[in-house]
Amino acid sequence: MSAQPKLLSWFVTPATEADFTALYQAELPRIYNFFRYRLGDGSLAEDLTSETFEKAWKNRERYRRDLAAFSTWLFTIARRVATDHYRRPHAEVSIDDISHLADEATPEGTVQEHDELARLSVLLARLPERERELVALKYGAGLTNRAIARLTGLSESNVGTILHRATQQLRAEWEE
Repeated sequence: MSAQPKLLSWFVTPATEADFTALYQAELPRIYNFFRYRLGDGSLAEDLTSETFEKAWKNRERYRRDLAAFSTWLFTIARRVATDHYRRPHAEVSIDDISHLADEATPEGTVQEHDELARLSVLLARLPERERELVALKYGAGLTNRAIARLTGLSESNVGTILHRATQQLRAEWEE
């Protein structure tokens, strides 16, 4: 028996902690990367990933597998968590801003990596909200255009066109 039917069976019967743990482990990297691309902040991405899974666990009885795949439901929660984050006032300093002091990496490598991430974050921030979200879903979360289309309500070809234009714009600005 494959793992997939076993994982999905918990939506027919009450979920056990072990079932949710397996789903958590399978989806964690994609959810984290979605937030990392979306926000450009690793520690914040961790916090919002945790919040997403906490909400999914608390609301697991609401999931309807006849309406959407588990990953689609989970990304819907993640998108709402991101929206809520942007609505909250923020007056805190990220631990990532000071964490490089304790790294064992070379100072030059750390500075270069930080500069490149900062530059990419600036370029992503220049994109309109819709394009930034699609880039985060595609490259951060690793979703297919079809999955993104189902999640956002756009057509699959529209998703592909928007992503193509956004990546072309990012490449052009990166090379400037």
